[in-house]
Amino acid sequence: MKNKEIFMKMILVIVLLSGGYYFFIYNHNDIQEYTTEELSIQHQFLTVNPYSRPGKALKRINGVVVHYTANPGSSAQNNRDYFENLKNRHTTKVSSHFIIGIDGEIIQCIPLNEIAYASNNRNNDTISIECCHPDNSGQFTNATYKSLQKLIKNLMLTYSLNKNDIIRHYDVTGKECPKYFVKYPQKWEQFKDSLDN
Repeated sequence: MKNKEIFMKMILVIVLLSGGYYFFIYNHNDIQEYTTEELSIQHQFLTVNPYSRPGKALKRINGVVVHYTANPGSSAQNNRDYFENLKNRHTTKVSSHFIIGIDGEIIQCIPLNEIAYASNNRNNDTISIECCHPDNSGQFTNATYKSLQKLIKNLMLTYSLNKNDIIRHYDVTGKECPKYFVKYPQKWEQFKDSLDN
C-alpha cells in the first residue's frame, strides 16, 4: 500500500513538472499588446485573414528581423492600412508585427503570440519590424532610428535576446532590405553595437 502511494505521488510530480514545462515553452511568449514606458505604441491589430494576419501561433521567439517599407515617404498608418486592405485585395501575403513611422511613431499590427508574413522561413520564430523612410536611400530618420533602438532593446529584455539575434531581412533571404543597412553594413554593425548600451 505504501509503495502504491509513493508511486502515485511520483506520477503526480511528473505530471505537474510536465505541465509547467509545456506552459513555459508554449505560453512564455504569450504577449499580445506590447507596451513599454519609453515608447508610445498604438495597437491597431489587423483583422484575421489569410493575406496579412493568418492567426497562426508564434510559439517561440528567437530573434527580431528589421525591414524597410520600400515605399518612400509613406507613414506607419499608410503601411498598416495597406496590410489591412490585403484581406479584400488578395494580391500578396505580407505584414509585420510593428511599423515605425518617419516621426518615430509605432503601430503594432500583429499580436506577439502570432506570426506575421514578413521574414520568409523565419516567420515562425521572429518578430518583424517595418521601418518607414523619407526617400529612396532607405535611410531612417533620427526619430525612426531612435524608436527602433528603444523597441528592440525592450524586446531583447522581454525575450532574453542578444544583439546577434537581431537581423536584417537581407540576412534571411539576401533581399536588399533594409536597403540602407544592406548598402552600408558598417552602419548596421554600428546600430547593433548601440543595442548593448
